[in-house]
Amino acid sequence: MITLGLTGSIGMGKSTTAKMFAALGVPVWDADAAVHRLYAAGAAGARAIAELAPRAVGAEGVDRAALRDAVLADDTLLPRIEAAIHPLVAADREAFIADARAVGAPLVLLDIPLLFETGADAWVDRVAVVSAPVELQRARVLERPGMTEAALDAILARQVPDAEKRRRADFVIETGEGMDAARAAVHQIVESLTGADKQGSKSDDA
Repeated sequence: MITLGLTGSIGMGKSTTAKMFAALGVPVWDADAAVHRLYAAGAAGARAIAELAPRAVGAEGVDRAALRDAVLADDTLLPRIEAAIHPLVAADREAFIADARAVGAPLVLLDIPLLFETGADAWVDRVAVVSAPVELQRARVLERPGMTEAALDAILARQVPDAEKRRRADFVIETGEGMDAARAAVHQIVESLTGADKQGSKSDDA
């Protein structure tokens, strides 16, 4: 089974592209969705956060705004949260991969926003990067409620630049050319990987 990591800077259309893979029958694991599950009331992540930042957890689970405020108020908190939550996210991911392997899926997609930033590219077999012209990217993001130029620049400063992502990718999916073109690119990637020799993939060697 081949593991394909999907990433892309903010506003590039990664979430829409992940749905295109799902529409072709590719099992998709979403890192952000995994964190949301873990932060739900009573979930393992919420219990871990309650130990570290009790005021950030309420009846509905983790309050992300309150957690963000707690992190800003305590420089030591973020590393401790990451140490508690990252293993839980990894376990969620590995369970997903095991389930997909059990049913004989030839390809799975791992949707990881900070794939390069966290070194996840080292343990996926291939990487697909979603990209678009910078003018379109900024226009998309600035349409979001509450988003400002300064906030966008701060987000981009924490991400690997798009040009570097493109350089390191096995596949680049251009969303600036329209959804039909992006969908065609996704279809081509799926065909090339599911028809490829599966021997020697990192996930099969592990």
